Amino acid sequence: MKLGLGLYRHMLTRENFQFARQAGATHIVAHLVDYFKGGAHNPNGNQPTGTEQGWGLAGDPEKLWSAEELCELRQAVEAEGLKLEAIENFDPAHWHDVLLDGPKRNRQIENVKTIIRNLGQAGIPIMGYNFSIAGVCGRTTGPYARGAAMSVGMEGPLEEPMPNGMVWNMVYDPNAPKAFVPPITQDELWRRLGNFLREVLPVAEEANVKLALHPDDPPMPTMRGQPRLVYQPRLYQKVVDLNPSPANAFEFCVGTLAEMNEGDVYHAVDSYSRQGRVAYMHLRNVRGKAPFYRETFIDDGDVDTVRVLRILKQNNFNGVIIPDHTPQMNCAAPWHAGMAYALGYLRAALLLLTAN
Repeated sequence: MKLGLGLYRHMLTRENFQFARQAGATHIVAHLVDYFKGGAHNPNGNQPTGTEQGWGLAGDPEKLWSAEELCELRQAVEAEGLKLEAIENFDPAHWHDVLLDGPKRNRQIENVKTIIRNLGQAGIPIMGYNFSIAGVCGRTTGPYARGAAMSVGMEGPLEEPMPNGMVWNMVYDPNAPKAFVPPITQDELWRRLGNFLREVLPVAEEANVKLALHPDDPPMPTMRGQPRLVYQPRLYQKVVDLNPSPANAFEFCVGTLAEMNEGDVYHAVDSYSRQGRVAYMHLRNVRGKAPFYRETFIDDGDVDTVRVLRILKQNNFNGVIIPDHTPQMNCAAPWHAGMAYALGYLRAALLLLTAN
């Protein structure tokens, strides 16, 4: 198992690559979507939360991530003694009508294929994604963690309808007509995912890139009136059954799985890691279940993170583990301090497991 750090777009700097290396990480997971663009209520010193209006504005629909810029990023990461393991999340500007089954769908499927081919050319082995209409929404920020550290949680469901021009909690068309995105059925959303996988996975296989699906965060059957896909651990199996391609993999988020109100997080880790479906892992801790939970320090929640690591070791998982979120610590660099604490804890646990 390898230790990594996830960095948002504005954090993809030499200083932060050096910070990751100094804290014991060997790999980087990079976000190229700018979640914070135009989000006045979405400060960029922590993970994005936003408001009912979303995180911010999506990117340029005409500017896909090129093989050249992906290569430059990989080389910048490697220059600091690290490896670039994955890009996390497509920009809604590039694939909103794939999610919405809109008039630009066919063109945007080609966008996705191009991005995957570009990752392959750049030597980046994984593309993480979240197939969700409402996206990551409904979360709140407060002094939820040990010592009143600022963290993220959820204080109840969010079912306010989603306005036109928004998908995946970002605005891709600020000039869309005033109305709401009509709700669809879960069966329809599964149909859309199945078609997406059928069209895109052959390209991923050719490019030697794994597509890694994140479970729904928060894990609710609906958010903003829209259905969700993987909101219980057993539903990940349905994704495998839709398409057995070896490129059909998971961005396995233990924190989200622990927030689910059915199943057992350790059984899920065991089952899917034994199947070899875990491309890389988010490992954080939480207390409570959706829609009422709190993100905690890595050693202070409902999840026995060392038990998770033991299961992964038993199943010969050799992928990258990142602390996807962490509470912020009261100091001059709250995010960095929180991440350093999480990285140090995970590194120590991995070293102990290796020794034993």
